[in-house]
Amino acid sequence: MCAALARRHEVASVEEATSWPHDADHSPELSIGRVVDALKDEFPAISLSKVRYLESEGLVSPARTGSGYRKYSAADVERLRYVLTEQRDSFTPLSVIRGQLDALDAGHEPVRRRVAQIVSSEGQTVSLGGRRAIPAADLSDLTGVDMDTLERYARLGLITPDLAGYFPSRCVQAVTTIARLESAGVDVRVLRAVRQGAERSADIIDQTVSSQRGRGRGADRERARARAIELGDLFAELHRDMLAVAVSSLVEDGD
Repeated sequence: MCAALARRHEVASVEEATSWPHDADHSPELSIGRVVDALKDEFPAISLSKVRYLESEGLVSPARTGSGYRKYSAADVERLRYVLTEQRDSFTPLSVIRGQLDALDAGHEPVRRRVAQIVSSEGQTVSLGGRRAIPAADLSDLTGVDMDTLERYARLGLITPDLAGYFPSRCVQAVTTIARLESAGVDVRVLRAVRQGAERSADIIDQTVSSQRGRGRGADRERARARAIELGDLFAELHRDMLAVAVSSLVEDGD
């Protein structure tokens, strides 16, 4: 009887589903392991903990069996694919992605706040194009930050070019955020401590995953890389949570 009631509840949930994508199958039939398997080829760093984290952030809402196990639908997989693609391709914060999904749930076209990946400079197209490093001129065009400011950020140690003057492509989002903080009145010189903290976290991650690199085999390197990315996400989550506690304390002390 309990099983039948649970099944009727699941069916009702499917029939009443309003979450995007509306035309996908919302039947909760997939375990979390099968969801990870379905996304692994496209997103090698995906893991059980990453899926659970995205659920905790309200970006996907799997059904639950009577015994508490998560059950995902094909629609949930597409929803996760959307989130992971936005993170990978445009470094979009989860808070922004959540707003995009809310718009899609309501049947609207979401407004995307993404870093420009293709711009025009002096009549020439500038694109990340999958490049891991870009020249300062492209970084300036992609962020809207002038060359003098980029040079100042580099002198302060906030960004670091290689010997050829190229910057990691991921600097696009970092430079954009630094510029936003500066426009909000933050003295960017103090942000060196943020970078130093990030580098210390990276050292901890490196020590943690070094044992997984094995003898340099491709599969071992890929597993280590996926593990490093996963740990990086967890460190970022911890930093955000600790910062939220600290800021909350500041606000309470001011009352």
